[in-house]
Amino acid sequence: MKTKEEDWTLVIKPTSSLFDLQLKEVWRYRDLLEMFVRRDFVAVYKQTILGPIWFFLQPLFTSVTFTIVFGNIAGISTDGVPPLLFYMAGIVGWNYFAECLNATSSTFTQNATIFGKVYFPRLIMPLSIVVSNLLKFGVQFLLFLLLLFFYIATGADLEPNWAIALVPFLVLLMAALGLGFGMLISSMTTKYRDLKFLITFGVQLAMYASPVIYPLSTLSEKYRILILANPMSSIIENFRYGFLGEGLFAWAYLGYSALFAAFILSLGTIVFNKVEKSFMDTV
Repeated sequence: MKTKEEDWTLVIKPTSSLFDLQLKEVWRYRDLLEMFVRRDFVAVYKQTILGPIWFFLQPLFTSVTFTIVFGNIAGISTDGVPPLLFYMAGIVGWNYFAECLNATSSTFTQNATIFGKVYFPRLIMPLSIVVSNLLKFGVQFLLFLLLLFFYIATGADLEPNWAIALVPFLVLLMAALGLGFGMLISSMTTKYRDLKFLITFGVQLAMYASPVIYPLSTLSEKYRILILANPMSSIIENFRYGFLGEGLFAWAYLGYSALFAAFILSLGTIVFNKVEKSFMDTV
């Protein structure tokens, strides 16, 4: 008499290759992704005095500081755009990229306890960070729009144009870059812990290699090419061009950023997938 085979709802198997990313498993655990997003968004400011208001204050204070230091004291040009609005346009985008990178770069080390006890697709964790930061980006983007409408209403010479339609694509590129770089760094920090001390410092330095506090038009051709080698540069310039009518818009540079983002995301995902099999032995 044959015994009836048991019907398993979940079978955990080792990945067979570097390219076995188990994306179907990620989709199956989308409710867990939602839970992590809610946790990341709420828990950070749950016991603070001002709560989510910090989402508004951080880019506003940074923009005011940049306006005083780089606009008034250093006298760096903003191509005729009101300095506060110019810096806000760069800071909002850069913050999203930087926070995605910083948070995902410690995925393995900060979640080792959870990973060692419970099974779920490890890719869920960095994805949840990107999505939760997207909510924060939305809040700061709203602040930027309010500031933009205020300047337009007061007669500022601003020319929003059709490039605004590219904003979802630009946000996708920033997310891909932050996620890709973050997963690569996270994979390396399982063995080389001192890398985490360089991340925040490195990201701050990288901001000065992007047109966040200066327009590309103020640079000579030699330095402009170097800055455009940073894939975030064309993204920030396109963002400014769409909303402010000032900035460098070129399909070639945007295409370069898209190809770079696709490459670094693919590489980061593959390396992350490889390291997750054995990171508990080294973390």
